Amino acid sequence: MAWDTAATQRHLLDAGARQFAAHGLAGARMDRIGTDAGVNKERVYQYFGNKQGLFDAVLADRLADLLSGAGVPERGPEGIGKYAGEMFDYFNGHTDLARLLAWESLELSEDAGTPARAASCAAHVRAVADAMPGLSVQQAGHLLLSIVALCASWWTLTRVTNMIVPTATSESRRTELMLQCEAMARTYSVT
Repeated sequence: MAWDTAATQRHLLDAGARQFAAHGLAGARMDRIGTDAGVNKERVYQYFGNKQGLFDAVLADRLADLLSGAGVPERGPEGIGKYAGEMFDYFNGHTDLARLLAWESLELSEDAGTPARAASCAAHVRAVADAMPGLSVQQAGHLLLSIVALCASWWTLTRVTNMIVPTATSESRRTELMLQCEAMARTYSVT
């Protein structure tokens, strides 16, 4: 029987996402990743080179899915608000992603998987710029970064969230996030 390389790689990416989200790059262990994936840990080395290579691949995989999962923003501030809500929904369905992004910032001196991720991010910056006529590419980049940061904070700043808005629910946070992102986009609107 032939070995299903694609399925094994997918299992390792998913197991890596779970383990890195829970323990970070430094705390994740290759044997736990292999056990979680249901394969020998040597497959990580075979397909990804080392733990850092797997971490880079996990981040590239998850970030590409995030930006495509949120779709393309509709035109105008309301479209940006809706886009933020869709991104929040994606994070909600993939709660490991916010933690992975936080671990990357905490543990790495350079971005993981830069070329593929940079191209994906640039495409989404252009989509935000297209959704907001008169918005420069640099402004669109800042707006997209704000949206991602606001969405991710629900899963990475849970303790401070509990102190500031102890009655917040995921649904109420999504609603407020959409309103806030729409308001941010309005600051760029040409009247």
